[in-house]
Amino acid sequence: MDAMAQMDRHYRYQRYVYDLSRKYYLLGRDQLLDEIPLREGETLLEIGCGTARNLIGLARRHPGARLFGLDASGTMLATAHKNIGGDSIPLRQGLANQVSYRDFGLDEPFDHILFSYVLSMIPGWRSALKQALRLLKPGGAIHIVDFADQQAMPRWFRGMLLTWLDWFQVHPDPELPGYLQQLAGQRGDELQMRFLPGRYALLGHYRKAS
Repeated sequence: MDAMAQMDRHYRYQRYVYDLSRKYYLLGRDQLLDEIPLREGETLLEIGCGTARNLIGLARRHPGARLFGLDASGTMLATAHKNIGGDSIPLRQGLANQVSYRDFGLDEPFDHILFSYVLSMIPGWRSALKQALRLLKPGGAIHIVDFADQQAMPRWFRGMLLTWLDWFQVHPDPELPGYLQQLAGQRGDELQMRFLPGRYALLGHYRKAS
């Protein structure tokens, strides 16, 4: 079964309760959205947009921005279309490491790319990040919120959380923060990163060099 078919099967029924159930443990999403410095006319692609919850929130915060969404699951995109209630936010089905800005009818790369609790679901997340950098204009930014290593939390909690996440095919990689730091250092890019209490999750803003 290919990745997109697998995601369709995974979210066939979950999409109906996704936003209600995830708000209790996908922490930091609204904090990240508040920090994205979207200007009028700028473009943002959310990779793994799901039900379009974040895109709708960004549209309310920045009505002059141009927003786009990508997801591997066609069933989730059907829910996203319904939630958006029109074509104001173009959505496409596809994989993070294969998408192009031309898929959305654009002639130039994006100003911003958003990953919200998505990298922990992508086995080849390093490839997804490198592709995202190719999709960015010089000076553009990648915005990330995702699970960290929970090393400052009780061991029993961390074990319970990771078991729970495994049921939903979510596999946080503790190497993500170090990889972002290494990548930024190698390329001369700028990285701002912090952790939620207990290192539960990380919030990062990665700006590509101009």
